[in-house]
Amino acid sequence: MTHTLHRRGSRQSLEHDFPMLSIKAVGYNDDGSELKLRKFLEIARRHNPVNLGSTTANMFQKPVDEVLAGAGKVSHAVFSNTDDLVAMMKDLKEADLGMSVVVSGLVDVVDECCRKAGIQRHTVEFSLGIWGKTELLPPDDVLEVTTMCGHAMISPKFVQSVVEDVRAGKMTAEAAGKTLAPQCTCGIFNPVRAGQLVGGMAAKKE
Repeated sequence: MTHTLHRRGSRQSLEHDFPMLSIKAVGYNDDGSELKLRKFLEIARRHNPVNLGSTTANMFQKPVDEVLAGAGKVSHAVFSNTDDLVAMMKDLKEADLGMSVVVSGLVDVVDECCRKAGIQRHTVEFSLGIWGKTELLPPDDVLEVTTMCGHAMISPKFVQSVVEDVRAGKMTAEAAGKTLAPQCTCGIFNPVRAGQLVGGMAAKKE
């Protein structure tokens, strides 16, 4: 199970959202894992990530060099297109860090990226969605934004607030995505996709 698994939205929107994480297996490959997880971030940095982070900070909270220095138990990167994702996969294959890597996204698209990178996926996990009193949840369009933070650090009311600011002309949709991004400390939030989603919500009539 991974906190990047529960993203929601249309296929068209999710075709531009590929969070990755690398993590150690406690008691198995602990030795040297911090350096290897830092190397993961260094490799990701070369391939135009829209977000980058560890368990302590993301690139919208601190300079990237500080994010890399804080690499510990798990490292994260998010890509908005398959070209960058494939390039990242190829470099990780060559680096052979010996660390577990998870890529979230549309299964057929991720599979095709693996094929292009010359690797074979090991496992597929699926989210079964949200069960219970779903009538208490925020609207679906807001959930598309908030579920990009797997620890629920982005408030639905904050999303609705930036939508109103974009609608009122106080900020651009792109700026709104970047405004939301610091709240997701570990860095799996996609500010580019968030800006597109917020812009779409702002364009709707109230």
